[in-house]
Formats: sequence, structure tokens, C-alpha cells
Amino acid sequence: MKKLLAGLLVISMIVMAGCSSEIVATRPAVVYYERPPAPGPDYVWISGDWIWINGGYTWHEGYWGRPQGRAWRGGHWESHRDGYRWRKGRWE
Repeated sequence: MKKLLAGLLVISMIVMAGCSSEIVATRPAVVYYERPPAPGPDYVWISGDWIWINGGYTWHEGYWGRPQGRAWRGGHWESHRDGYRWRKGRWE
């Protein structure tokens, strides 16, 4: 029984180590870039997003897309007790 519990403890520690909170102490610097011209009149700008990869945020530039009958709401940083977390943009 002790071996089983020890094994479960080790497995749970490995699983928890793989989990990420996606919270950083400071926000990454603001990224400035020039928006390319729209490909047509029926397109809206989908703002860039910070993507959590390998324990940190990586910037992915925005792009033009069709509105899908809804409005695009850009992402934003949320303040947490331990730092900041990025909330991805979405269609509303």
C-alpha cells in the first residue's frame, strides 16, 4: 500500500509540474506594428494575441478576417494577486 501511495504521489507531482498558471510577474512590453491594408471592405482587424508557450507569452500579430456576424473584442491583461494573465480576444 505504501508503494502505491508513493507512486501516486510521484505521478501527481509530475502532472502538477506540467501545469502552468499562465501568470507572469510583469506584463510583456507593448508590441507596435503597422497594420497591413484590408484585403476588402468586408474584413475586420483581428488584433494580435499573446499566446502561452513553454512557460512564457509569445506575441502573434493580428490579421484581417471576416466578422462572422459578431463583433471582435480584443484581448487584455488581467491583474492577479501574483501578477498578470492575458485574456485572449474573442468574437461576441
